[in-house]
Amino acid sequence: MKLLHVDSSISGENSASRKLTQQIVAEWTAKHPETQVEYLDLVAEAPNHFTTAAMAPRTGQTDGLSAEQVAENAVSEKLVSQFLAADVVVIGAPFYNFSIPTQLKAWIDRLAQPGRTFRYTAAGPEGLAKGKTVIVASSRGGVYSTTEAMQALEHQESYLKVVLGFFGVTDVRIVRAEGLGMGPDAVAAAFASAANDVKAVTAA
Repeated sequence: MKLLHVDSSISGENSASRKLTQQIVAEWTAKHPETQVEYLDLVAEAPNHFTTAAMAPRTGQTDGLSAEQVAENAVSEKLVSQFLAADVVVIGAPFYNFSIPTQLKAWIDRLAQPGRTFRYTAAGPEGLAKGKTVIVASSRGGVYSTTEAMQALEHQESYLKVVLGFFGVTDVRIVRAEGLGMGPDAVAAAFASAANDVKAVTAA
């Protein structure tokens, strides 16, 4: 079994989502000792934001590619191959400005490749990255999960579920620590709740 551990927080050792992904991977490997872990830090190894140079090979252009287009395509190929090879993907996804870090979005843009992670059919789009388990380590300063009004402002977990579902991933599990900006008691409660989530999502 292969597990891909992905972090995207810019906060380094102070990052809540990085702490959560470490806990998830440690718990998973303790329960599944045969697991091979590969690590990707999207801050240390951030792919460029998506550009026309990165898009060119996906539009069917294969001849006369520029050096930039060849280089960008190589980055996309490396990332999508790494993702497709994983049976389990653990994604650290902090909540930035109602959504996810740009580094994480840039990674997703590289994964979204027709013929690799999805395809269009006469019946509509079909995801090609089926059979994976994705565990999202979600960290938030506020509390967005308990009311409809706050849920409407959240484009982090909801976005990841949509795009992963588009890729064919139906087993998406969430480990959530929220309210982290609301004082020490809220932080303690958030991590206690997340610890229970970690045990639950790594059990199966």
